[in-house]
Amino acid sequence: MRDSEFEFIRSLIYERSRISLDLNKRELVAARVARRLRANQLISVSDYCRMLRAPDQEDERSRLIDDISTNHTFFFRERAHFEFVAQHLVPELLARARPRPGAVLRAWSAACSSGEEPYSLGMTLAERLAGTPWGWQVEATDISHRMLEMAIDAIYPQKAVLASSPTWARRYFLRGTGPQAGNYRVKPAIRNGVRFRQLNLLDPRPPVQPFHLIFCRNVMIYFDVPTQQELVHHLIAQLVPGGYLIVGNAESLNGLTQALQLVQPSVYRRAPAA
Repeated sequence: MRDSEFEFIRSLIYERSRISLDLNKRELVAARVARRLRANQLISVSDYCRMLRAPDQEDERSRLIDDISTNHTFFFRERAHFEFVAQHLVPELLARARPRPGAVLRAWSAACSSGEEPYSLGMTLAERLAGTPWGWQVEATDISHRMLEMAIDAIYPQKAVLASSPTWARRYFLRGTGPQAGNYRVKPAIRNGVRFRQLNLLDPRPPVQPFHLIFCRNVMIYFDVPTQQELVHHLIAQLVPGGYLIVGNAESLNGLTQALQLVQPSVYRRAPAA
């Protein structure tokens, strides 16, 4: 990969996804581009760059972003965040809010990848809100069409499901048989509470209703500072007063905003209404 080819691909990725790829990501980019060369039966990176420039190659540009995006996830990743939701956020909501008929706790999994995060959140809310007047809804978005297809299918290997909790596996998953032996699928009671759609987080068309809780974890580490600031401002606008934003354990909002109060590492709260 020539310097000019890397620069073109890096600029294309930034323009389309705001993912910032510095020089130490060059090997990763080369490996992912090699995958796309094989898929398109091309020989050279220059041929692939020529393809990406063609007006009728929107699908290929999307597939490249899919391959560049890091999608490592698993059920109840950074488990302390789910414990915070169950032990602090939900009890606080139940104590301070008077639910009207049909009241719903709304959560947003803002970079949901293959679905483990929003389904983990759905299981947590279903467990904790059982027997209360509250329902729950999780909006799950991702930039990757490929990851969203996997998330909607909600089928996962047995090892990945049992590693989270054998008890919850029995409660919230269906065990596969026949061709699906060795796999588990999330039960409809949880699947029906999670709505998936494709979204670039910097899209000017955000979800239309504000959220009590937003998970936006392990995303900002791939953005430059101006993009981080833009994203945080966008997320704050989607929180109800008193709502919570949870970021990844390796992330911090220091220097990005003063509109959120730090509750504990990686957990932030928008000021409640007067």
